[in-house]
Amino acid sequence: MVLEIRDLHQQYGDQEILAIPSFQINHGVYWIQGENGAGKSTLFRTLSGMLPYQGTVLLDDRYNLKKHPVDYRLRLNLGEAEPLYPSFLTPSDLISFVAEAKRAPKGQSEMLIGAFGINYLKTPFGSCSSGMVKKVSLAVAFLGEPSVIILDEPLITIDREAQEGLLSLIKSTHLAGVTFLLSSHQLFQQNGLSVTKGFLLKNKTLVEIARP
Repeated sequence: MVLEIRDLHQQYGDQEILAIPSFQINHGVYWIQGENGAGKSTLFRTLSGMLPYQGTVLLDDRYNLKKHPVDYRLRLNLGEAEPLYPSFLTPSDLISFVAEAKRAPKGQSEMLIGAFGINYLKTPFGSCSSGMVKKVSLAVAFLGEPSVIILDEPLITIDREAQEGLLSLIKSTHLAGVTFLLSSHQLFQQNGLSVTKGFLLKNKTLVEIARP
């Protein structure tokens, strides 16, 4: 099992946002759907270790997020829908830092920079457009040797050329053994990406969709 959730509960104050009794996936590309406000981003941030939670999250049948936080985080990456970085940092700063933290293979950073056309490495994020920031966040999400990559609304704010590069990268990385959790209001199939299964986040839990 690549990723397993057991009795997961997430809340903000007194308001419960997630109550997922069980969720299991093997290697594949999975589409997580849901209305705005359903809790998709909260789920993704919880799975990436950004938020405290109740329950069990297990990766590769071995790495428990609470018991093995470093090993777990080395193997699960998140690209957020609307990333925010300190305005004084540059793409070069961020990519170098994350590459070192994720123990990225030699040459991987350069490959991803080229794949997303990041030709503004020394431009502070405060001077970058939302699309420029998003491309950097997507590149960072592929750094290291993850088992799972989560991409929240990966197609928004980036141009068509970057979308095509991203989808090609998802396909090749998936073939190399990486599992993807993707959220989008756009149909991935229309962009040539085959989805293993779809799940709907509704009423605080995940329900499988017959045909994604």
